[in-house]
Amino acid sequence: MIEREERLANERAHGKKISENAEEVWGWSSPAGQLRAQRRANYFIELGEINQNSKVLEIGCGSGLFTQKVYEATQAQIIATDLSEDLLQLAKEKLPNVKFEVQDAMNLPYQPNSFDVIFGSSILHHLEMELALKGMLTLLKPNGKLIFAEPNMINPQILLQKNIPALKKALGDSPDETAVIRWKLAKQMKKMGFSVVKIFPYDFLHPSVSPKYIAFVKKMGEWIEKTPILKEIAGSVIIFGQK
Repeated sequence: MIEREERLANERAHGKKISENAEEVWGWSSPAGQLRAQRRANYFIELGEINQNSKVLEIGCGSGLFTQKVYEATQAQIIATDLSEDLLQLAKEKLPNVKFEVQDAMNLPYQPNSFDVIFGSSILHHLEMELALKGMLTLLKPNGKLIFAEPNMINPQILLQKNIPALKKALGDSPDETAVIRWKLAKQMKKMGFSVVKIFPYDFLHPSVSPKYIAFVKKMGEWIEKTPILKEIAGSVIIFGQK
């Protein structure tokens, strides 16, 4: 219990610390970052088959960047949650038509079988993943879909960033966050009871890429994503699970 309370306190403090420039800290505000964000949002929409009739739960909505992209593209019924009141305030200002709630992703209060889709960007690696995913599975309707985009532990930069405390702090990470090893997580999700699990690496477009090199890096990245072994060092993974 103490460990969990410490984790929650760390995440609240982290949200407060970055609230003034959250999207810059996360790398979404640069030209390359904006392209990455749109691609990620497209995965949420397409894999989740989200439409205006979908009941959707977003975990860790932060400043509302992906909430906005999904809502504007689909007009879905979205409940967007985050632990940080500071970040949620930013999100509320963008989207008055979306319901935002302060919630702990490892102790969600919703009824079982409530949602068609649960999604989130770079949030599972802040949580006790197995506990959080088990809870989300109960909240999905039969055949409901879960989609998350998370950092890939096999990526060399992320491997160093998540495992060297001084580097983690210097790069703005919260103390408890980690990253995903896709084979391990896929095995865990199948054991939990997800009927379909697909986890794949993607994204070689770093947010710091200069605009004049974006087209070249993007094309190279698309080629590497289709190349066995090399694709495993991509920056992110997409996690898909179906109940």
